[in-house]
Amino acid sequence: MTLLAPEKLAPPGRGPRGRRARKAAEWEARTRVVGEKLAQVSARPAAQVLQDLHARHNGLKYSDVTERQERFGPNTVAHEKAPSWGIQLAKAFANPFIAVLVLLAAVMYVQDPEDPGVVILSVMVGISGLLRFWQEFRSGRAADALGELVTTTCAVQRRAGRSSLPTTLEVPMDQVVPGDLVKLAAGDLVPADLRLIAAKDLMVGQAALSGESLPVAKDDIRGDDRGQRATADPVEAGNLCLMGTSVTSGTATGVVVATGVDTYFGSMAGSLVGDRPQTNFDHGVRRVSFLLIRFMLVMVPAVFAVNGLTKGDWKGAFEFGVAVAVGLTPEMLPMVVSANLARGAVAMSRRKVVVKRLNAIQNLGAMDVLCTDKTGTLTEDRVVLDRSLDVHGREDTEVLEYAYLNSHFQTGLRNLLDQAVIDRMHEAEEVVVDARFEPVDEIPFDFARRRMSVVLRRNTLAGAESRPEHILITKGAVEDVLDLCTHVRDRGEQVALTGQLRWHVSRIAEEHHQQGLRVLAVATRTMDEPRDIYGVADEDRLVLIGFLAFLDPPKADAATALRGLADQGIEVKVITGDHPLVAARVCADVGLTVGDVVTGPDLDGLPDAELRELAARTTVFAKVTPVQKARLVRALQADGRTVGFLGDGVNDAAALRDADVGISVDTAVDIAKESADIILLEKNLTVLGDGVSQGRTTFGNTIKYLKMTASSNFGNVFSVLVASAFIPFPPMLAIHLLIQNLVYDISQLATPWDRMDPEYLRRPRNWDARGIGRFMVTIGPISSVFDIAMFLIMWNVFGADNEAHQALFQSGWFIEGLLSQTLIIHMIRTRKIPFLQSRASWPVMVMTGLAMATGLFLPFSPLAAGLGMVALPMSYFPWLIAVLFSYCALTQWVKTWYVRRFHGWL
Repeated sequence: MTLLAPEKLAPPGRGPRGRRARKAAEWEARTRVVGEKLAQVSARPAAQVLQDLHARHNGLKYSDVTERQERFGPNTVAHEKAPSWGIQLAKAFANPFIAVLVLLAAVMYVQDPEDPGVVILSVMVGISGLLRFWQEFRSGRAADALGELVTTTCAVQRRAGRSSLPTTLEVPMDQVVPGDLVKLAAGDLVPADLRLIAAKDLMVGQAALSGESLPVAKDDIRGDDRGQRATADPVEAGNLCLMGTSVTSGTATGVVVATGVDTYFGSMAGSLVGDRPQTNFDHGVRRVSFLLIRFMLVMVPAVFAVNGLTKGDWKGAFEFGVAVAVGLTPEMLPMVVSANLARGAVAMSRRKVVVKRLNAIQNLGAMDVLCTDKTGTLTEDRVVLDRSLDVHGREDTEVLEYAYLNSHFQTGLRNLLDQAVIDRMHEAEEVVVDARFEPVDEIPFDFARRRMSVVLRRNTLAGAESRPEHILITKGAVEDVLDLCTHVRDRGEQVALTGQLRWHVSRIAEEHHQQGLRVLAVATRTMDEPRDIYGVADEDRLVLIGFLAFLDPPKADAATALRGLADQGIEVKVITGDHPLVAARVCADVGLTVGDVVTGPDLDGLPDAELRELAARTTVFAKVTPVQKARLVRALQADGRTVGFLGDGVNDAAALRDADVGISVDTAVDIAKESADIILLEKNLTVLGDGVSQGRTTFGNTIKYLKMTASSNFGNVFSVLVASAFIPFPPMLAIHLLIQNLVYDISQLATPWDRMDPEYLRRPRNWDARGIGRFMVTIGPISSVFDIAMFLIMWNVFGADNEAHQALFQSGWFIEGLLSQTLIIHMIRTRKIPFLQSRASWPVMVMTGLAMATGLFLPFSPLAAGLGMVALPMSYFPWLIAVLFSYCALTQWVKTWYVRRFHGWL
């Protein structure tokens, strides 16, 4: 059996985007191959398909099923498995800063196993890694993409032997094999890719694959037989039902032509297995990490060399160099980032946003373009009757009444359009119209006719006797119904349908179609000879009553939410599988500037450079395939954008995975939720806007820590370098540097609870390694100026100018260094004047206050002697206040200049 046997594809050549580009090309090629094979199946007669599969109309034998299960395997698709807790734990410690700390701790341990610095560094490493592991583990593992399908059953027809009668069995979906006959009914999930061999009034919901909000009709007729061209898109094929879709009405029998990874669904799901692409957050952390490590590799040897050459104590210089390396390493960055992300995840959960992958919070804050589907996001994801029109396009309740009778009296499962008509009639409180009618017969909908009719008995009075009258009411596609009409109802009169009038009513329908409305025609006929049975031949010589116009209405808050996203600096692009006119109408209604709508065929074969340009300038993309959605995301990323993608269907899964931040909803298909980073408990852009603000707050607090730590550490090391060159004794002991660093870092644990200025939250924020480096070398030396001023004060005012008084010198600089380093938190956390125009949150105020109190206390504490410190005279403190005040004043002046010069602060 080779009908849909897997086909090996040659790997594409090495492209500029490396492995990710090659994998995307391989996935696109495989999906295309599967689509082409399904198109071939669609074009063949049903009997030929059964023959190719070695299947029969009465089902497979049990022995055949067993053999095929062994050959083809279970009917499941590839999906991402959550890593074990051990791997998650290892990844939590896989950080360049943690690696530096482990290396430094090892060096210190080799030199002195009892060095307290080893314990300090080990505690920092342990807390940082374990905190991140716990948050990632608690956030939950990715759900099995098709976990629900494993426990869901489907009806198949099988036989015990060649001469046995077939029986219909309920079997788990993962046990379905190629050649099985599957029975479908309303509410069923389609378990595999099927070629229909029989169907009655079948309507299938394909939103998960195509994005189409309305169900589509399916039957067992080949496209050639109904006068349609063959389609290369299996979703569009009228005689195929694909895995991942569902039956909304009708019944059908189909033969399984592909299962598991060989299905169209499976070809898309296979692209989701493996390493996730690097996101904006990943790139930013890596760039900043290696910037700081490179800086450390330059400064530490310089300090080591200067100390060794000037003091002659190379062992002491080495220990001091290690302490400086610790001081330069933002060792709390992993912990602060983890705490920031964890805090953000908790805050977002209160706003109905579940964070699956913590790094996505900062990507959400950096997002500057959001790609979203329209159905359920911009619209209410339901069909309503917008208007009922006469042949001139005027509102007419008579059209609604006839449409209601057609929908109300049909015996099949009502589709969404029928329900919309009934709901509209109930809203108008005019349901008494059906009391005058009784059902006689109906002519069901089918794909070829694209209409359905009911025949009703209407009782009228003729003198004293009642005379039954049969009336046929038809509702369906405008072109098909209009072809059957000979007259129109015009202002209560029956008028012949002339060529000019036909052109007029067609134009009325087309105008509403161009507005993005789904238009149906309603026609009627009074039967000359009442009888009990009617057929398709009776749908003739109809009188056109008017039109029905349906839409999926925009959400009431969609326009407000879009304005909110625009105020946050986020551009919204709509990428949908729905019709271009429908997409344009909805987008215009919610306030988006539509411009030219680009469709999927427009994107085929477009070079990457042209696609980047097109993606940048276009707002609405319609009739887009899953492959094209993912390609659009990558095109925007190649243009330097941070891309968010909001989707809930199988057709969105690849784009969700490729985006910098994938966003889905709790009602999405499992494979979409698996691919997403963030899950909304409400499919609402307002909820997403709240999440963006939280993401930017989280990102801002992380950048605060980096800039505070990098600039203050740079200033400290620069001061150490100057002091080492000109002072005959160590300006500060290694233990002093470690304690100062530890106290400062502990104070930084409150950073995740700080607030951000409202101005900061108004635009997207991205990692900027060059900006951090520039900030470090601009702001850092300011503290060195006042460190040197304190050196001179201790040397000249307090006589700490020799080794006998080095403890006094070191204690004086320890206090000034720690207090200035702590005060800079308040100076850097805002571009405004601290304490006056912007105040930190109370946790930050408390922690920085405790850090300063600790610094002031240590030289006077019982620990002072063991730490090599001495109490300072009271005359020291006026000098300290003057130095710190001057430091803050100069920093504020430089901050003002920096903001004007570089148009930013954090």
